[in-house]
Amino acid sequence: MFRGSITAMVTPFRNGLVDEKKFRELIDFQIKNGTTGIVPCGTTGESATLNFEEHDRVIEIAIDQAKKRIQVIAGTGSNSTEEAIMLTRHAEKAGADASLQVSPYYNRPTQAGLYAHFKAIADSVKIPIMLYNIASRTGVNIEPETIAKLAKDCKNLIAVKEASGSLDQMSRIKQLCPKDFELLSGDDSLTLPVLSIGGTGIVSVVSNIVPKDVAEMVGEFEKGNIKRAREIHYKLLPLIKAVFLETNPIPVKTAMGILGMCEPGLRLPMCPMSAENQEKLKKALRDYGLLR
Repeated sequence: MFRGSITAMVTPFRNGLVDEKKFRELIDFQIKNGTTGIVPCGTTGESATLNFEEHDRVIEIAIDQAKKRIQVIAGTGSNSTEEAIMLTRHAEKAGADASLQVSPYYNRPTQAGLYAHFKAIADSVKIPIMLYNIASRTGVNIEPETIAKLAKDCKNLIAVKEASGSLDQMSRIKQLCPKDFELLSGDDSLTLPVLSIGGTGIVSVVSNIVPKDVAEMVGEFEKGNIKRAREIHYKLLPLIKAVFLETNPIPVKTAMGILGMCEPGLRLPMCPMSAENQEKLKKALRDYGLLR
C-alpha cells in the first residue's frame, strides 16, 4: 500500500496560527511533483505543539486538498493510548487513507507495553496503520520481534517507518514479518540502502523542497535503473545533511523560508536556526541549484 516518496509535511504558520492557504499550496506542489503520499501532523509537522483542534483541522485540510489524488497518512500517535485512539478515530472518520503511529515518548514503555498500546489502537479503527520507530526522539525502540507479533496479530497494522538508522534492525524486521509487511525508510540518507533490502519507499523530510528528485530516485530503483538511482542519491546527500544540521524541522522550514515556499516560523521550543548553520544551509541550497 505504501510505496514511493511520501512527504512528511511541514505545518506552515502565519502570525502563530496554521496557514491553511499555504498548506493547501504545499500539498498541490507535492502532487504536481510525483509524491505518492503525504503525512500531516508528523514530527516534521510539529504535531507536538499543535492543540487537538489544530491537529484535527490540519488532517482535515490535507484530506480535503488531496481529494484522493495521493494518500493521506495522518500522524495520530501519542504517548497516551487514549489520546492516540481519539486522534486516529477522528482521522478515519475524516477520510484519511491510513494512520502513522509513533512509539510512545517520554513514558518509555516496555515491549509488552508497546504491543498493548499499538494493538489497542489497531483494534479501535479499520484504516491501515504504519508504525513509526524513532528511538532517538521517543527513548524506546520497537524491537523487530514486537513488530512481527503486531503484524501477525493486527490485520490493519501493515507497515513501519523505520528511523532507527540500523540496516541490521531493518533486515531483521523484513526477515521476521509477513512477506507483505512493508518497510519504509525514516531517514532520507538511507532511502537507497533501505530499498536494496526490500523497502518500498521513504517518508521524507527533504522532499518538502525537492519532491521530484526523491520520487525519481525511488522510481528509478523500482524500474531497475540502479545506476541512475545512485546518481540521484549522491546528488541529494549534501542537501539531506544540511536539512538535518539542527533538530528537524528547524532546517527544512528555514530552507523553505529562504526559498520563498512558506514562512519559516516555528513554535517553541523549536527556535530559529543559528546564523552559522543558516550559512551552511544556504551553501547547500546554492550547490544544489535551488538558490542563486
